Amino acid sequence: MSRLPYLRYDDLDNNGRLVWDGVVSSRGDRLINNEGGLIGPFNAFVHAPDVGRRLISLGVTVLTATSLDRRLTEVAVITVGAWWRAEFEWWAHARIARKHGVDPAVVAAIGAGEDPPFEREDERVVYEAAHELASSGQLSQDRYDAVCALLGEAGTVELVALCGYYTLLAFMLNAFAVPLPPGVPHQWPADAD
Repeated sequence: MSRLPYLRYDDLDNNGRLVWDGVVSSRGDRLINNEGGLIGPFNAFVHAPDVGRRLISLGVTVLTATSLDRRLTEVAVITVGAWWRAEFEWWAHARIARKHGVDPAVVAAIGAGEDPPFEREDERVVYEAAHELASSGQLSQDRYDAVCALLGEAGTVELVALCGYYTLLAFMLNAFAVPLPPGVPHQWPADAD
């Protein structure tokens, strides 16, 4: 159960309703649970609509308005989600990663904390950079050089911003104990380190 109570549309002021409408219009009403609240990080967004509105805008930007190939974007997102063991983030994006062409064996290895069996070098470069950023908050010169060679300077900025955004979402999901949808199994045991 989420630490934040689920707010329903009728509970919200105009600012909260604008955030709700933005979430549902861009992602569909499948994000509304049986209690009438928004699932995932979006319930937190309507609790603090001024922040939520800006997070929605940033999320749309880092997912759709960058030079990054969506396949590589999803490698970075699942890497960050796995590092922070953000169950909801993992559940949502592991599926999307496979849909956008990331090998299921790579997705499974990232989720298991193992070295992924990459066949594509661009995925390895993005994974290693995202993993290093998540685990240390730094990007070594070698990793930086590899990412810049692959993505250019603008793409490197976009990748770092993407990792930061999904770290923020992982923190929100974990801090507020956001549950998975009913019937979805956990990726990591509750007592895992």
